[in-house]
Amino acid sequence: MKTLCVTGHRPAKLPWKYKKEGPEYDEYCESLGCYIDDCIRHGYTHFISGMALGVDMDFAETVLDFKAQYGFHISLECAIPCPNQTLKWALTEITRYNKILGKANKITVVNDHYFSACMLVRNRYMVDHSDTVLAIWNGEKSGGTWQTIKYARSKNKKIDIIHIDKI
Repeated sequence: MKTLCVTGHRPAKLPWKYKKEGPEYDEYCESLGCYIDDCIRHGYTHFISGMALGVDMDFAETVLDFKAQYGFHISLECAIPCPNQTLKWALTEITRYNKILGKANKITVVNDHYFSACMLVRNRYMVDHSDTVLAIWNGEKSGGTWQTIKYARSKNKKIDIIHIDKI
């Protein structure tokens, strides 16, 4: 089983922020869909999302769309950093999150409580359990996405990058 995980930004660091419309957003969605479709065609069957707002949940929903299209050999694992991940989220995002969890094949709660590094631990779990890391990255050499790219490099993982700053 070949496994792919994603790392990427939360909405505030994406060009379209929280507004999910416009040509940049459409190009991003198309790039994400084409990439995942290509991975499936090359034998990837297991996909891991960290379920953060932004890229993680977009990735999870896209994987679920392909699962509906291709069948049950496609699986989604949701790697939850801590049980109260959605504590400060809007109700609409909590509803979206729960809908994804309801369709996931596997839910892994990586830590039993919140602490300052729990997102980092979750990201390392995803890298450690994947063959390839997809990074949706804005080019900034700081933050969780950059730290995950660096960690994946240190583990000699294959890393593919969609440069969000070039869309």
